[in-house]
Amino acid sequence: MIYFDFAATTPLEPEAAEVFVQASTEYFGNSSSLHDIGGQSQDLLENCREELANLLGINKKGLYFTSGGSEGNFLAIEALLSAPKKTGKHIIAGLAEHSSIHGVLNRLDGYNITFLPLNSSGLIDVEELERIITPETILVTVQHVNSEIGTIQPIEEIGRICLEHDIHFHSDFVQSFGKINLRNIPQLVSSFSFSGHKIYGPKGVGAVYVDPAISWKAFFPGGSHEKGFRPGTLNVPGIAAMTAAAQKINDQMGKNHDKYLELRAAFMDSLKPIKDYVHVHQAESVSQLPSIIGLRISGIEGQWMMLECNRYGYAISTGSACQIGMQSPAKVTQALGLSPQEAKEFIRISFGTSTKREDVIKLGETIVGIVNKFKL
Repeated sequence: MIYFDFAATTPLEPEAAEVFVQASTEYFGNSSSLHDIGGQSQDLLENCREELANLLGINKKGLYFTSGGSEGNFLAIEALLSAPKKTGKHIIAGLAEHSSIHGVLNRLDGYNITFLPLNSSGLIDVEELERIITPETILVTVQHVNSEIGTIQPIEEIGRICLEHDIHFHSDFVQSFGKINLRNIPQLVSSFSFSGHKIYGPKGVGAVYVDPAISWKAFFPGGSHEKGFRPGTLNVPGIAAMTAAAQKINDQMGKNHDKYLELRAAFMDSLKPIKDYVHVHQAESVSQLPSIIGLRISGIEGQWMMLECNRYGYAISTGSACQIGMQSPAKVTQALGLSPQEAKEFIRISFGTSTKREDVIKLGETIVGIVNKFKL
């Protein structure tokens, strides 16, 4: 089976796995314990916090470790709403946000929420966002990179608009962390989240950054970990492994980007025999993560195409695994204004560090063969 679903999750990097085992056996103490074994774990934890803060260009005092991106999104939004810059009950969110964002927004009572669709290029219309801001707007949440189609949202522009209007800005960095240089962005947001398993680190670990100047109130009462930001003993081995994975992928960022550009071009070239049936949802290259390809093939349901590819030995997906679990179309298809039938046609191919050019071409040829048999 050849894997083309790296946007869903990645295999654990061998070096990160070694760090995980070493930390699990040698630094197993509870980092909140006061004895020396707990102190060793605490020292490792703080070293990881400092290293990740340096990679991201942020103040380590605002970095809190979590169980992953979903928890990070939830806690970040709750933290920002507990300390708004001004009085109001209006929130603006991207319609194509991750299900964890929609989950926390759906549970809020008394708030007026405006959802922004995507334009034909899969991007938020910044002018429209600014137009719908009201004196009551206290929060904007827009993900950096869409997990289904890989479009890179204009975070810098949105951040500046939010600063001008005294609005908190949260961004989901789960798909951009380790793939895009983020060092110039954090100062433009109030908070952001990221996850370990998208960057060849372990599952069940991530982090969220909240501007240290924000005096947030804890969502979970009585929590003693991470300055009260969340409860539960910290997964120090997982955090150490995530940090090791982040260091490696950060060093390889430029090389990986160039590789994915070549793989994307090769894949698209392999689909030329069925180009009249293929609809790729993408932006210009400057606003597009090359490793994620979201597309439709006219007349063929994505789930059927996914199962056929699986039968031939290729693992692709029909979108975010979190959304698939709810048996509903990816939010991005609604945000793009696709019809229900078009939404059912959606599939996603995503590349990773182990993806080979010859396998990309074979996948494309396999899809061409499947389409030709279907059309006959």
